[in-house]
Amino acid sequence: MNRYERAFASTLVSIAALLAGIAYPLAEDQPQIKSVPLEPGDQSYFLLLKGPPETKSFRSGLVTLAPGKSIGVHNSGQNEEMLVPLAGEGELRFPNHPPVTIKPGLVTYAPAHSEHDVINTGSTPLRYIFITPRATPSGYGPAVTARPCQM
Repeated sequence: MNRYERAFASTLVSIAALLAGIAYPLAEDQPQIKSVPLEPGDQSYFLLLKGPPETKSFRSGLVTLAPGKSIGVHNSGQNEEMLVPLAGEGELRFPNHPPVTIKPGLVTYAPAHSEHDVINTGSTPLRYIFITPRATPSGYGPAVTARPCQM
């Protein structure tokens, strides 16, 4: 398949995906602006953004833990992890560190290469969004100056 045929095929796939309500990149490595519904059905672990090529460097998902349940001890490797609680209460636990409270109104963070677990310590389901961006040794670039929002 030559360059023009590949471009045509990619365009057809993109149009079909858009008609189906799915955001699909028109160009390789170019994530598209999108909105993802928080409707996991009966799934307790539901990926919202699956990482490249859907995003440049991070994944995110929606987790629902029943009372007393745990996500399981894990290490996010080279990814940092931020938890944004939506409902319920729990703890983010690390070896050799006091538990960190998880509840709506608090955002919690686990550094890259840290072993940790999330446990529902409440009496209702713990529901949270996790965001795992890749940590980079160089850190962030220069600060971006925000412009006032025009509403």
